[in-house]
Amino acid sequence: MTTTRFALPEPVAPMLASAGEPPSGPGWAFEFKWDGVRAIAAVAAEQVRLYSRNGNDITGGYPELAVLSGLVGDRPVLLDGEIVTLGEAGRPDFGLLQLRMHVRAPSPELLGRVPISYYVFDLLDLDGRRLLSQRYQRRRELLTSLGLEGASLRVRVPPHHTDVDGPALLEVACRHGLEGVVGKRLGSRYEPGRRSPAWVKTALWTTREVVVGGWTSGEGRRAGTLGALLLGAYDDRGLLRYLGDVGTGFTERMLEDLVARLAALEQPHSPFDEPVPREHARRAHWVRPQLVGEVGYRILTAERRLRHTAWRALRTDKDPAQVTLT
Repeated sequence: MTTTRFALPEPVAPMLASAGEPPSGPGWAFEFKWDGVRAIAAVAAEQVRLYSRNGNDITGGYPELAVLSGLVGDRPVLLDGEIVTLGEAGRPDFGLLQLRMHVRAPSPELLGRVPISYYVFDLLDLDGRRLLSQRYQRRRELLTSLGLEGASLRVRVPPHHTDVDGPALLEVACRHGLEGVVGKRLGSRYEPGRRSPAWVKTALWTTREVVVGGWTSGEGRRAGTLGALLLGAYDDRGLLRYLGDVGTGFTERMLEDLVARLAALEQPHSPFDEPVPREHARRAHWVRPQLVGEVGYRILTAERRLRHTAWRALRTDKDPAQVTLT
């Protein structure tokens, strides 16, 4: 047996999906969208390497996935998938996963308290042969043939659906509290690092009102204006709690209006009645909590943080005191 048979496949940057409504008509497959951490896994014999979306080696953070080597035997493979943590309701819980995301060497206690699974949805290399030019449908067939499921609860191959309409599956995702759906053209090739129209993601959003308590300066093309708004809401004791930030969804006109309003409300100290995470607080400009806005978001974590937020509008018809956590 040659040593090249056991060489780890070279990783690639993950292919990305374009945002849009669920496609309809023939020629599409649909998968549920999993709220986790994207990871490319290179496996060969006893070797396993995990890579983040930006190419960093994250192998040490998820030692449970060493089981991948036993699932594929001596067949070198390159897999694409999502690392997720399931909450009490059996749904992916990004709030829990955050406890693992930046830990390079998790303790046995953390491994037991926040278990992870790897949801594999694509096969990019098999037995030393690149599959990037193969049709999505063929790659899924080869992935299924590996038989990754069954031997370990740590690794799953979630189903893809070719016999349902995208909007109908989105309704199923909504009923079960999932993040959304991804439509993939059956005939599409894998395009590393590209946000391709051959994959279309539709995320489920919830809207809520928020109180603006501060802002951070913009960078790059947003230099000279705001980068993100710091958001909060009042609890049942009248304390302003921090909910997170929002840095997308603004038009140029919105930015100009907000900068003018915020400048008139600036104050030297935080209006929040709890500590704001250091990565936000150290760059913050604090304001009196007099502006109410509306944001869309995908997830509210157990720590009461809004995830995947987008600004919608100012709500000048709302009193800040009316914006509560419940």
